[in-house]
Amino acid sequence: MDKVAGRLTVYFEEPFWIGVFECISEGKLSVCRVTFGAEPKDYEIYDFVLKNYYRLRFSPAVATDVKESDRNPKRVRKEVRKQVKNTGIGTKSQQALKLQQEQLKTERKTVGREKREAEKQRQFELKQQKKKEKHRGR
Repeated sequence: MDKVAGRLTVYFEEPFWIGVFECISEGKLSVCRVTFGAEPKDYEIYDFVLKNYYRLRFSPAVATDVKESDRNPKRVRKEVRKQVKNTGIGTKSQQALKLQQEQLKTERKTVGREKREAEKQRQFELKQQKKKEKHRGR
């Protein structure tokens, strides 16, 4: 059976608090970045996850190494403390976010190009129609 692991990292990036959701499934990492604004309390984060998790737009999956082993709880606590002290997000997460950003950028470009072409075509048809109306009287 496949394991799915999730992690939320909240950190301060001037001037907002940012949350990074990481989801590891089938050896692939997907990431989503959320801006909280003011410093969120624990119960606000919990409420946000319960209400909005299904609406999050995760990045395309990136291959990653998955370590599976039983871990000492004291060591886990120590690592969590170390991560909390550390600022920023992991490089794999950054890569996944960058990939998502580039994908959205290309999507915006294609939509914008289609809109411009449609507007150009509409203007052209309008000119042709005006031309025909001018020539009717002769």
